[in-house]
Amino acid sequence: MTLGAFSISLAVKDINASKAFYETLGFTVFGGQIENNYLIMKNGNSLVGLFQGMFENNMLTFNPGWDENAKSLDKFDDVRTIQKHLKSKDIKLETEADETTCGPASFVVLDPDGNAILVDQHV
Repeated sequence: MTLGAFSISLAVKDINASKAFYETLGFTVFGGQIENNYLIMKNGNSLVGLFQGMFENNMLTFNPGWDENAKSLDKFDDVRTIQKHLKSKDIKLETEADETTCGPASFVVLDPDGNAILVDQHV
């Protein structure tokens, strides 16, 4: 099973302060819209999403169908296939992708310590 590009999504209090901090660490804006309170910051292959007011806690994010440059992959495991696999292993999902659809979709699962994992397909 291939989960796609990995990033950490941070729930930040002040997107401008967070942007400045990560720029000091060598990150540059890769995507997002600061006026909509979210940015994707990149340093090499490392991605950090900054999200103000969109969710309560930090989470791990995987993007099936994308590489770390947000380029579409020719071959990838669809989010619904990944979801079905986890459900077959009796993993409880917090949110689910509609398995009757195709294309963009997402689901959230919690690891044993309560850390949220977002599997978010954009293609």
